[in-house]
Amino acid sequence: MTIRALFAGAALMLASSCNQGPELPIKEFMAQRVQTTAMVYWDAVRYESELVDGKPVERDIRPQTDAEWAKVRQAAVDLQAFGALLQTEDYAAGRGEGWNQFASAMVEVSKRAEQAAVDKNPDKVFEVGGTVYAVCSACHQAYPPAAAGAPQ
Repeated sequence: MTIRALFAGAALMLASSCNQGPELPIKEFMAQRVQTTAMVYWDAVRYESELVDGKPVERDIRPQTDAEWAKVRQAAVDLQAFGALLQTEDYAAGRGEGWNQFASAMVEVSKRAEQAAVDKNPDKVFEVGGTVYAVCSACHQAYPPAAAGAPQ
């Protein structure tokens, strides 16, 4: 490899690391990062009931191992980071003050979600998961995901 190729590669890496735009457009960021991470948290503690061969089968699902609890905690930590990222100029520009309030609420409720996972308290994980859902739903009411002309 020539010196010129090394400098060209370094320049490309520097340019990409200095990119001022968001990692992903907002719709993709919400779908690929926020939604999938929230689903990890929401799916960690749940109650399922179904009919199998005409008989009810009930399942009380909750983390059982330290690794499962760590996954729940990490989802809450990631949601905090996503809420903070949504408050940056890259994502907040042109969306109004309400946007930052919802993103801040996501950070705050995700801190409670993390504590519930640290405490390994399935009832609290379930309860706070409902609050996470309420924050997300309220934001989607104010900022519909499919709104025409919304900043990307």
